Amino acid sequence: MAISETWLVGDIGGTNARFGLMSPQRELLHSSVLADSDYPEIGDAIEAYLAMRGEVPQPRVGAIALASPITGDRVRMTNHSWSFSIEELRKRIGLDRLLVINDFTAQALALPHLGDGKRKIGGGAPVEGRPLGVLGPGTGLGVSGLIPDGSRWLPLTGEGGHATMAPATARESAVLDHMRRQFDHVSAERCISGPGLVNLYNALAAIDGVKAAQYTAAQITDPDVAAADPLCREATEMFCAMLGTAAANLALTLGAQGGVYIAGGIVPRLGERFAASPFRRRFEAMGRFRDYLAAIPTWVVTHRLAAFLGCAAAIADDAGRG
Repeated sequence: MAISETWLVGDIGGTNARFGLMSPQRELLHSSVLADSDYPEIGDAIEAYLAMRGEVPQPRVGAIALASPITGDRVRMTNHSWSFSIEELRKRIGLDRLLVINDFTAQALALPHLGDGKRKIGGGAPVEGRPLGVLGPGTGLGVSGLIPDGSRWLPLTGEGGHATMAPATARESAVLDHMRRQFDHVSAERCISGPGLVNLYNALAAIDGVKAAQYTAAQITDPDVAAADPLCREATEMFCAMLGTAAANLALTLGAQGGVYIAGGIVPRLGERFAASPFRRRFEAMGRFRDYLAAIPTWVVTHRLAAFLGCAAAIADDAGRG
């Protein structure tokens, strides 16, 4: 069957820009990853991508997800130099409509459309019609949720990754006390992110009087490195436990009985180690609300292009409201 309509979707981070063309039925027709540094402006990158599309029809509408606050027509990326006007960009690339949304708004909108692109880590069955929560450690810590509104879902746009990190053990208290001497504010993102893994490892080394190695986050979570350095294993375990605390706080705040999803690039790479980690035990360890949380399912998002699904959902919702 010939494709007559396509939607431009995009997921843009500080290093790479992922673009795709989808049908209104959410079939991915074409995609590519471009390096941000190769293009002076975001419009240059989009035009370069569209030139690669071959025989796939030119899109007339699009949605792009960015790891930045979206507060008006002017967008300035927080982790890259690109700055642009949404309306000027729309005209430049020849679209009738262009939506620019926060990356975790896109992650939230993707949740009902993940299909098999998720893995369950404990809990019971989701309660239909109840909110969903999502948080994801990567370069930072994104947090969002979906609130049911009749037949639609309303995504939340906030900065929950910058909420204060609370310790749940004496060891975590010592780590956060140490980190407070480095940072004016120890947010969840200071602990539950790629840089957060490095912060945890360095704090543990300082507390134990051990010289810290210059590890990256990927090295800290590497099983072979952890076998040789117990502090890497402890930092990874603490990261997972703290993620459980943050996920439980989100579930309680939203009443997310529809489930809590873990997105981002770090957790899926942990695989079975995450399932065996303290994450789920910590998620449920909330005193009088243990039974409430034990019933809430948690999932790891494994879909490789979940943001594309969220962008497509934003386009469909915008068309429905139009």
